[in-house]
Amino acid sequence: MPPADLQVQIFGTKKNADTRKALRFFAERRVKTHFVDLAERAAALGELKRFAQKFGVDAILDRDSKRFAELGLRTAMYGEERWLSILADEPYLLRQPLVRLQNKLCVGVDEKLFKEWLA
Repeated sequence: MPPADLQVQIFGTKKNADTRKALRFFAERRVKTHFVDLAERAAALGELKRFAQKFGVDAILDRDSKRFAELGLRTAMYGEERWLSILADEPYLLRQPLVRLQNKLCVGVDEKLFKEWLA
């Protein structure tokens, strides 16, 4: 049983299957989640930097997303700061979900890792 004060922060959109899967994983284990719906509110630049520092911008940038193609970014060769600025403005370019538990971070759904966090 996870501690009562444990809260997982999940950044994603309700339409994204992996985001729903992550939300369901924690709900089934009665872990409080703070869901940040990127369709309504973009992730803060500081939050994105936290993920980028751990995984690199390429790990959080979804180059296969429809929005990436719509914006014509296929040939874009930006530096990390520029990408972070774009990601802050265009949340649909993010790989979803971004999951954070205190200082632990995950990009996408990794149930094995989530279970380790809760152990």
